[in-house]
Amino acid sequence: MASVNMADVKRLRELTAAGMMDCKKALEEAGGDIEKAVDILRVKGAKDVGKREARTASNGLIAVKQDGESLAALLELNCETDFVAKGERFQELAAKVVAHVLASRPSDVPTLLESDLDGKSVKEHLDEANAALGEKIEVRRFAVLDGGHIVAYMHKTDPQLPPAVGVLVQLDSPNTEVGKDIAQHAAAMAPRYLNPNSVPADVVEKERTVFEQMTREEGKPEAAIAKIVDGRVNGWYKDFTLLEQAFVKDNKKTVGKYAAEAGVKVLAFVRYKVGQA
Repeated sequence: MASVNMADVKRLRELTAAGMMDCKKALEEAGGDIEKAVDILRVKGAKDVGKREARTASNGLIAVKQDGESLAALLELNCETDFVAKGERFQELAAKVVAHVLASRPSDVPTLLESDLDGKSVKEHLDEANAALGEKIEVRRFAVLDGGHIVAYMHKTDPQLPPAVGVLVQLDSPNTEVGKDIAQHAAAMAPRYLNPNSVPADVVEKERTVFEQMTREEGKPEAAIAKIVDGRVNGWYKDFTLLEQAFVKDNKKTVGKYAAEAGVKVLAFVRYKVGQA
């Protein structure tokens, strides 16, 4: 086999996002011809797509697409390494898929994967990227907000990487400044639900059970347990529901109060962070 230099290996990796050893082997097999090496990696990648199904895709990016002020989609597209995440091909794929989500409004991820995008299913597009980039590529989740006034905020946790956190905030009336403030708050404070009424009953019951057990183990009087548990549940709401959280720019008021004072109502929000539930 022909010997190859590291400059060509690096160039091939930049072109394909394949691993260093795969690039080196492909160049050796191609006799140093970079174009032939690219083809070799594509063939190898296509053969290895199935082998990657069990691997973990915990890196990636959050992509957003807006259509005017009242319609927006958010998407989490995953890969295995940050090297692929910052690559042009991966980012172009994310932009294409999130635009398709906004246009087609699929009901769930399986429906999205089977839907037609430029004559191929979305799954076929992902498989092609999987083969070309040599990593497991998958859509983890997406959301569409429609109506009102929607503000998007994207946050990079590393300036060298694409956005890892994305937030959409839906207000009942236009106020971009307030929407951005609340979106930035949500990005930083990671609320799980909009308000106490939006928390599923089973989640509340689970937390209440934990707090009751905790209170009993602390030896609190039986007559006081119910009241203490209620207080702890209310404290949980302040930690995990957006409108009950203390506003980061003024912790003397809640996010809900900040919005009300500005004359707007928060109808909904979506917050995604790569790799986070």
